[in-house]
Amino acid sequence: MKFLDKLDKSILKIEEFILSASIIVIALMVCANVISRQFFGPSILFHAEVAKFAVVVSTFMGISYAARKGRHISMSAIYDVVPWRLRKAMAIIIPLFTSIILFALAYISIDYVTGVYERGTTTTNLGIPLYIMYLFIPLGFIMGGIQYLRNLIMNIVKKEVYIGTDALDYNDVKPEDRDMEDEIHV
Repeated sequence: MKFLDKLDKSILKIEEFILSASIIVIALMVCANVISRQFFGPSILFHAEVAKFAVVVSTFMGISYAARKGRHISMSAIYDVVPWRLRKAMAIIIPLFTSIILFALAYISIDYVTGVYERGTTTTNLGIPLYIMYLFIPLGFIMGGIQYLRNLIMNIVKKEVYIGTDALDYNDVKPEDRDMEDEIHV
């Protein structure tokens, strides 16, 4: 178990680094392009390609991170008002179906990435093979599916309700025990 815990923490750090770096790259590319156009006239030729790559990476790698932290988009109007037993059942069923859907999307996206690889498509300005950028799509779906499976297991094994592997259901935390980060969660 210690090995799995270390592996999980390592994966979390890698996800955080990738997400942080891609957001910084997006901001830098957009700002640099605005400055370039404003002061020097032409746009930076490759800015759109780099920004698009960073958006794809942050979007699909963010699936796993959001699932882990319980920060994914949820329609909780019904979930918030049902009794605890029903919430617990929903906390098992929802991650099960979500993981199935994510693994199915991963399978479909692997086929898509394979097609892009076989065509040999590259970016216009940098000449980078597009399949490299698109590899993050099935990777994000697979890692997200794994996180939802972990969430499913947490909800089966533990008594409490978890909305993410690292996040207890906000309905089960007393208001006085919440920290500021929990208050921001909607």
